[in-house]
Amino acid sequence: MKKLISTPNAPAAIGPYAQANLVNGILYISGQIPLNPETGKLVEGIEEATNQVMKNLEAVLLGAGMTFKNVVKATIFLKDMDDFNVMNDIYASYLDAEYYPARETVQVSCLPKNVDIEISMIAHQF
Repeated sequence: MKKLISTPNAPAAIGPYAQANLVNGILYISGQIPLNPETGKLVEGIEEATNQVMKNLEAVLLGAGMTFKNVVKATIFLKDMDDFNVMNDIYASYLDAEYYPARETVQVSCLPKNVDIEISMIAHQF
């Protein structure tokens, strides 16, 4: 059975999708962009943007009763691969090395609202 996960602590969906779906203990989190859920405004600069995206993802995880330790897969989209090292350091600061998820990072030509970063995740209840 599919359960929609929605929290006011992460940005509301800007299209026809859910923040996340929980199916058979697996949480599929939609891509999060650096949108501040309190102000509704985009956060700019790769450092601030990455932090906001990770906070948004954490809010969705917590809304499903999980943490970053439950994440098994992450997909990172960057508009500029030159931002990789800065993004990677910030991303890693939210995770426990014993629980690193599988991951890929790809450069794309454009993202929703022309942001610099978007991250989606898959988590599993243990």
